[in-house]
Amino acid sequence: MAKFGFIGIGNMGGALACAAAKKVPGKEILVSSEHWEHARDFAAEYNMVASTNEAVARDAKFVVLGVKPQYMQAVLTELRPILEVRMDAVLVTMAAGLTMEHVADMVGGGYPVIRIMPNTPAGVGQGLILYDANERVNHGDLDEFLKLMGGAGLFDHLPEPLIDAGSAVSGCSPAFFCQILEAMADGGVACGLPRQKALTYATQAMLGTAALVQQSGQHPGALKDAVCSPGGSTIQGVRALEKGGLRSCMMEAVIAAYERNKEFMK
Repeated sequence: MAKFGFIGIGNMGGALACAAAKKVPGKEILVSSEHWEHARDFAAEYNMVASTNEAVARDAKFVVLGVKPQYMQAVLTELRPILEVRMDAVLVTMAAGLTMEHVADMVGGGYPVIRIMPNTPAGVGQGLILYDANERVNHGDLDEFLKLMGGAGLFDHLPEPLIDAGSAVSGCSPAFFCQILEAMADGGVACGLPRQKALTYATQAMLGTAALVQQSGQHPGALKDAVCSPGGSTIQGVRALEKGGLRSCMMEAVIAAYERNKEFMK
């Protein structure tokens, strides 16, 4: 039996498959896609096994469903006859807005389900992956899953009712941060910097600041104050950001993402 099977190898599914390959031999990782050619090419590039949805459902211990919420029912309906025969597969879902019990019900209920919400930095081993598991997942299987997927980044347990909120922060924020980085680089270019240097400076400053927040344990507001000398240039930049409503916009972005997550359940 294969250790992992990935149904759907888009940006997130593909990143997680590559993370699994850091600790699991490629021959124990099955990958399938809506388009066979994509599965074939992906498997060849990363030394995994190209497969089909049906074979993944039949042969993998951990069946990772990299399927969009609106397509989950159709995919699981096709796999239900196969999964009903074995009943020992651990389903792993990353679909926003779909609870573990909802996913289990799509294949007749009674299945162990792990719900994860990863983010794109998992592709470089720096992800934050929120997770919870239903009562049918035994401790041994959960520990094994977390250990073998550790190459994706930090796994943090969060009770399922909070996962949609957590995802609105950790899952969506890479897009928000990229917008900020792009805007900062544009500002540097407007001031005369070469674009690549401006982007490098903004990126390294963001990385360094995140590390400073983590390692110092200080509140971000206190670290911001430490940079703002009286009458200096930084406080004038902060004033411009406040005038533009940066903090309000960021809060609204998170709330909007959370509300959209909840819509998937309707």
